[in-house]
Amino acid sequence: MPRAYISGVGMYVPPKVVKNDDLKAWYDTSDEWIYTRSGIKERRWVEEPASTAELGLYASQEALQQAGLSPQDIDLIIFATLSPDLYFPGSGVLLQHKLGLETTPALDIRQQCSGFVYGLSIADQFIRSGMYRRILLVGAEIQSTWLDYNPEGRTVGVLFGDGAGAVVVEATEDPNRGILSSHLYSQGAYAMELCIAEPSSATRSHELPGSYGMRPYMNGKEVFRHAVQRMGEAVQVALSAQGWKPEEVDLFILHQANIRIVQAVADFFQLPMEKFFNNIHKYGNTTAASIPICLYEAQAEGRLKAGDKVILAAFGSGFTWGSVALIW
Repeated sequence: MPRAYISGVGMYVPPKVVKNDDLKAWYDTSDEWIYTRSGIKERRWVEEPASTAELGLYASQEALQQAGLSPQDIDLIIFATLSPDLYFPGSGVLLQHKLGLETTPALDIRQQCSGFVYGLSIADQFIRSGMYRRILLVGAEIQSTWLDYNPEGRTVGVLFGDGAGAVVVEATEDPNRGILSSHLYSQGAYAMELCIAEPSSATRSHELPGSYGMRPYMNGKEVFRHAVQRMGEAVQVALSAQGWKPEEVDLFILHQANIRIVQAVADFFQLPMEKFFNNIHKYGNTTAASIPICLYEAQAEGRLKAGDKVILAAFGSGFTWGSVALIW
């Protein structure tokens, strides 16, 4: 049975840097208030016009170049995003067209902050089954265009940034590299704790009783509490599946939602923060793009090397969460 491995990584973030103090134009906030609560110092925002598929294209081109492949070599595109270009169709087909492809299948998944972990698991299963041998997995987001810039939108507005990350996942017969296991979960009982409620097919009037409207809503305390618990559980499941001790893992890459969540997981496993790769201070929460952006920068900085034991984990809206154990 073939094993899936990541053969190329790419990333793209818009050039426009938005620092914490810049957000004072909309919110009652400060650099200290945001940084102490999240670990974020700045984020990237697009300057319109721009599209999620376009950001995904730039990241994909770099990932393909690193893998030594052309778009025509790809058997399947998996596109993870919570901010698609259109309500339908998904952004995967738009990326497919931008890559100059004719009939390559494109699959969109809507697992929000867990999108990349879910997508990597899906790619792994396709490759293990022998159906596909080369898959392009993209996580891309443009979130700055739908944030609530009214004062009540501060809880979400200070956290999110725009960006894209992409990986090429290929089949290999090498037993010493690749994805070892993936572990996925969801709990829809908490769906409304982090959501955009409209537009909705549940009503014709767009006047849902109790609706949070067309801007993102987050119950911050509830999301934080669940994120710490579920992220830690997901990491433990991945460790147990491989029989690894926490200290044996070379690098942990957790979804970049809040540095305090990463710190809580590190404390639980009694590990130093040096074991965790973080870049939230530069980009904020880029949702489905955060883990592949981390992979790209960790590799570029020499913190991710061939043969390294790696655990990825994410938690997000849905609630959805999961983890992946792999050998780089």
